[in-house]
Amino acid sequence: MQIIIRDYQIKDCSAILDIINDAILNSTALYDYNVRSIASQEAVFDEKLQKGFPVLVAEHNATIVGFGYYSEFRFREAYKFTAEHSVYAHKDHIGKGIGKLLLTELITRASQQKLHTLVGVIDSENTNSIEFHKKFGFEEVGFIKESGFKFDRWLHSVILQKML
Repeated sequence: MQIIIRDYQIKDCSAILDIINDAILNSTALYDYNVRSIASQEAVFDEKLQKGFPVLVAEHNATIVGFGYYSEFRFREAYKFTAEHSVYAHKDHIGKGIGKLLLTELITRASQQKLHTLVGVIDSENTNSIEFHKKFGFEEVGFIKESGFKFDRWLHSVILQKML
């Protein structure tokens, strides 16, 4: 499977929205309740790009099969060397190396931007994602009990960190 990792273009947003909205409706990968509109998702990505953060897409045969990005971890100036990242693969393409390619490129770009650390906040039930991150050198550094409520139950967040 030939996968190309490239920078996001606005024309990609519709395909990305399919991935994100599926995750919102059917998983705890995102703690959102409501699906996003094209306009709201374009605005989210535009803000990241304006701040100099990358938004990447994974493409196979001209079809978007995943995406990833990072942006500020928190909004205080002293956190400017820390970024929080997200990586998503289309549900029909999980396990095909898309996340690996996206995360590798995000780590490379974060290093090039002289960031000091990348952080991931992952639902504790998503053990596949937690183990995936550990293969890239992320360490579990925190656990927040009942940090989210979705699907009529409390959810816990695992914080993973990679020093660059």
